[in-house]
Amino acid sequence: MDDAQLKTIWQQRRPADAGTPLSAPLSLFMKRVLAKRVRQLSALAFVWDELVPEAVRDHTALESFVGGTLTVTVDSASHRFQLKTLLDGGLLKQIQSRLPMALNKVRLVPGQFYTDVNGEQRYEF
Repeated sequence: MDDAQLKTIWQQRRPADAGTPLSAPLSLFMKRVLAKRVRQLSALAFVWDELVPEAVRDHTALESFVGGTLTVTVDSASHRFQLKTLLDGGLLKQIQSRLPMALNKVRLVPGQFYTDVNGEQRYEF
């Protein structure tokens, strides 16, 4: 046998790598899921930051925008009540008028969220 044949046999018989690279599935996830979420929530976050008072805004995080429903996490019942009162009092119509997409409903859910290391809100892109 010559060197080329030995090299071919060696390559065929060596065990395959146990791990698979994550780059392909991650890039697909980033393009399809995260990019869409960033596009949708970035326009909403800009309007949200302008119109919602800072005292309430600091206790909220924009979670998702699906089917015209914006889901907002609010960290306490008192801030959720304040935000609900603001939305019912005309804030929702102001937000709807400034958005390029249709916002039908704002769903407020209780929950906890954390700010980034730099102190920025999680929903800022």
